[in-house]
Amino acid sequence: MAILLGAIADDFTGASDLANTLVKSGMRTVQTIGIPPDSLDLGDTDAVVIALKSRSIPAPDAIDQSLDAYRWLADRATKQIFFKYCSTFDSTDEGNIGPVGDALLDAAGGDFTIYCPAFPENGRQIFNGYLFVGDVLLSESSMRNHPLTPMTDPNLVRVLARQTPNGVGLVNQLTVDKGATAIEQAFGTMRKDGLRHAIVDAARDRDLIEIGHACKDLKLVTGGSGVAMGLPDNFRAAGLLAEDQVSDALPKVTGTAAILSGSCSEATRGQVDYMENRVPLWRIDADMAVEKGQTLADDILDWAAPQLGDTPVMVSATAAPENVKALQDRIGRNEAGALMEGILARVAEGLHAKGARRIVSAGGETSGAVVKALNVTALRIGPQIDPGVPWTASVEDDPTALAMKSGNFGAPDFFEKAFKVLS
Repeated sequence: MAILLGAIADDFTGASDLANTLVKSGMRTVQTIGIPPDSLDLGDTDAVVIALKSRSIPAPDAIDQSLDAYRWLADRATKQIFFKYCSTFDSTDEGNIGPVGDALLDAAGGDFTIYCPAFPENGRQIFNGYLFVGDVLLSESSMRNHPLTPMTDPNLVRVLARQTPNGVGLVNQLTVDKGATAIEQAFGTMRKDGLRHAIVDAARDRDLIEIGHACKDLKLVTGGSGVAMGLPDNFRAAGLLAEDQVSDALPKVTGTAAILSGSCSEATRGQVDYMENRVPLWRIDADMAVEKGQTLADDILDWAAPQLGDTPVMVSATAAPENVKALQDRIGRNEAGALMEGILARVAEGLHAKGARRIVSAGGETSGAVVKALNVTALRIGPQIDPGVPWTASVEDDPTALAMKSGNFGAPDFFEKAFKVLS
């Protein structure tokens, strides 16, 4: 069976976010952890989202990984390709969004694509090319202090133009307000003018649906998960996707519960604080982590083992920006990230061996480390917890339920709510 939509996501939580959007729109979706083996049984699947860990690696490596994922999808006669990145356009002047977009567009044989990270439901809106996070510009949000990809320019046309040698245009809100036909006509004008890329404004969900409809003939679409809302309608109109099919069913998963938090975003810091005194909580101390390295995980597992049950145990490396910077200055930026990810991955592996089968992880890098530690190859996508964050279940015979939260997503009570949704 041909895959209708094949997506390449630059991190694990972003992949889940996109998969969640597709499931809500009626597409049976599987998320794979890295490029899947040829033996993977997709079953009755309309969309496949390949989760990479390519957001912050050198651009040439990100291109290579993305092209490998594209070839896997192309070999399965995938109808349309989607490149997913963060709704805050996380990147530097060197990439990776522009370089990967150019490489995928070449591979797909296309001459034009769009870039639209808007997600109004989570407070991400684009107007006249400027990205707003909540009621402030991107450059005034907490993203200006991101330790890996500080976003200090809110104008996405300028940001993308620094990442690609090809022309970048803008489809503004006035055009988007007129609907899919007008948007598609704007695409045609830009093509005639020799532009290869376009930032597209979007302030409301209905904008994203119209943009998605306008992309029906594009070989490659890029954006956040929101712009994918309109794509399933294109497949329905072509008679390729059934109406009203159940798309979010998961197998029943039993086992103890755990939360692993590595994101240091403002939202996650508040969510971890909310869980204080509600669940057993181990906050990883940076000094102890440096002293003991990944063997600190053994101490954490000894503490967690007698407390495992229906109520989750929580292990958190979440810290304030100044504390993160102090650790980075002490041992190096990459080394600091690898240290915390390694500890959390080892904890995840140990908890799983002790029977944990319901696991929530916070942060893209953390989630990537966790699923690799658990040897998860693919996930079936289930019901939504909060906008952009679904429960998933691994495809193995003894499934593990996983919820992978992007750092800035979720309400203050997200962790508590997650287990209520699963039950």
